[in-house]
Amino acid sequence: MIKTEQLSLARQLDLVFKELEEELAGLSSGTVFVQIRNNVIGKFGIRHNPLVGRNGEFRSEDLGLTPVQLSSFRLMALESLKYKRHWTHGEISYEFAVRQGAIIVDAVLESNYNMANLMIRYPRHTYSDSMTEIF
Repeated sequence: MIKTEQLSLARQLDLVFKELEEELAGLSSGTVFVQIRNNVIGKFGIRHNPLVGRNGEFRSEDLGLTPVQLSSFRLMALESLKYKRHWTHGEISYEFAVRQGAIIVDAVLESNYNMANLMIRYPRHTYSDSMTEIF
């Protein structure tokens, strides 16, 4: 059995899109997000407003992503991984919308760090001398 941490981040992202395919087929806009820890995708999902309110009534969107738009979205998401540099923890958000029949995607890559980890890596004596120069 293959473990998630044995798969590349690109392969994991591909699996995310495969899992979300049916839900995305019913949406024409929203945000796909993946949370990453140690280069492993944990939590992922879609943020969206599936209901449109007009004149005091809610209606659900009738149109969603076509198979071609879905494939294009997945390829753009995979391409965005080339811009992830030197971080292992964070979140990537893909805001998407269909405009004039084309899918538009904005990717936001967010790195997360933990100060407690830095304190272990850089013991107090390592940085205390340089800090006195600053203050």
